[in-house]
Amino acid sequence: MASRFKDYVENFSDLFISYRRDVTDKAHHYLHGLMQAGPRKNMERMCEVVPDSDHQAVQQFISDSRWDSQAVKDRVAQNTDKLIGSSKDTCLLIDESSFTKKGKMSVGVARQYLGRLGKVDNGQVGVFSALCSGSHVVPVNSRLYLPEEWTNDPKRCLEAKVPEDQVVFKTKDQLALEMVAHAQKLGLRYGWVGTDAGYGKGLGFSMELEKMNQTFMVDIHSDQLIYNEKPEPHLPISHGRGRKPSRYQIDTKGIRVDKWAATQPKKSWRKVTPRDSTKGKLTYESIAAQVWLWMKDTPEVRRWHLVVRRNPDTESDYKYSLSNAPKGTKLKRLAYMQGQRFWIERSFEDGKSECGMADYQMRGWIGWHHHMALVQMAMLFMLKERIENKEEYPLLSYGDIERLLAKFLPRRDITTDEIIRQVKKSHDKRKAAMESAARVQEKRKRQKPPG
Repeated sequence: MASRFKDYVENFSDLFISYRRDVTDKAHHYLHGLMQAGPRKNMERMCEVVPDSDHQAVQQFISDSRWDSQAVKDRVAQNTDKLIGSSKDTCLLIDESSFTKKGKMSVGVARQYLGRLGKVDNGQVGVFSALCSGSHVVPVNSRLYLPEEWTNDPKRCLEAKVPEDQVVFKTKDQLALEMVAHAQKLGLRYGWVGTDAGYGKGLGFSMELEKMNQTFMVDIHSDQLIYNEKPEPHLPISHGRGRKPSRYQIDTKGIRVDKWAATQPKKSWRKVTPRDSTKGKLTYESIAAQVWLWMKDTPEVRRWHLVVRRNPDTESDYKYSLSNAPKGTKLKRLAYMQGQRFWIERSFEDGKSECGMADYQMRGWIGWHHHMALVQMAMLFMLKERIENKEEYPLLSYGDIERLLAKFLPRRDITTDEIIRQVKKSHDKRKAAMESAARVQEKRKRQKPPG
């Protein structure tokens, strides 16, 4: 496995070019470090265990080197497609992941909602797309979300090395749609796009997907209005005074999806098993119906599937989704599509636990995207190993693979001299930081006006 991992990284060597210089050796050092550095996969720890690695050189490779992170992600996407791509049972999942950060210097950092914590806190948010087939999933693209407080401050963006053409505010919906369009451009094979309710808070995102000829399964909130009869949007009659009305209205009365679900008789619900879990078959009660949707203030009306599931034992924990799948799609299929979104959340857990997804220490735009590209590389390798060893080792996990690579990839010998070298290096860094802080304080004293 260790030998295959080294060969795997080498197969990307044509993409690790910076100013015509091959930096594949640094890619090896960084990726080996992600596997070998233990629970805390920071740069210092990586270079303590990876032979021939140098902290400064690896830092430059990840933070400033000019190799194209998007090209690496694209190859990960195309190789993932070869491995699990299918126009039927593979889906493209969209979700965001948050990373807690202190201070104000890390690119995109702000007080914002962090799903990982379930509250507003200081941190960064990335939007990701992943190819998923059953329990096999790999993140294949990523975008860093820049809040408006960043895009409204070009100087701050420049200092964080954000490319000039990226200093424009984009919502998470826009970033997600860009990644769907990019997946189409790459020719990735998948049957539908799946998202959580963050992208189903209105109908605009789903309608954009439909305009892109994408089948979707988008979770929605419980207060989404649906209609049993087709709404007929119309503009109010103008009486000749004031501005001509531009907001459409309807006369049809809607009902919230949670109220609709509560009125469905017990006999209408069907038990379905959309996926397996670690404890066996996962069973829900589900119901589906074709309903009318109206996008408020517009003439846009659609008829889509409403899919609802709940806990069969407690008849609670409802989940609501909309899909534009073909009219005759069976409930079992719709329930399967709805249940697949779980796997991108699981991929974030594996990425953060085993591949160092959240352990980066760089502050700039380039470093964030470089790090995510390399994490996605590592996760594809792990999936390949699980699939190729499935018959002999059906329970092989991402954690198992990390432990095996940590043991059998070459490691820096931990001799007495090496420990002393590491301690001395650490002391030198602390001394330099203290001297730098002292110089800053002295400079401030000299600049401070008398009195």
